[in-house]
Amino acid sequence: MNVKDAVAKRFQQLCVERGIRINELANLSGVTPSTAYSMMDPRRREISIVTIKKFCDGLDISLGEFFTAPIFQDLEQEIK
Repeated sequence: MNVKDAVAKRFQQLCVERGIRINELANLSGVTPSTAYSMMDPRRREISIVTIKKFCDGLDISLGEFFTAPIFQDLEQEIK
């Protein structure tokens, strides 16, 4: 799994845990729903750290809390 897919899965997990949908996460984070849905699109290969931070702010968690999840432990090499 690459880092972008791991980020999307992590946000999906957090939304399930909190009982919210992706568009609600967007509203909490001050970003457009299209930005949130774009992050979930497997064809999109990149997401900015600023956007990740906004989503974390909307969920009231730190970047450290977000990235310490086990999903980030065994990511594939991004350099190809």
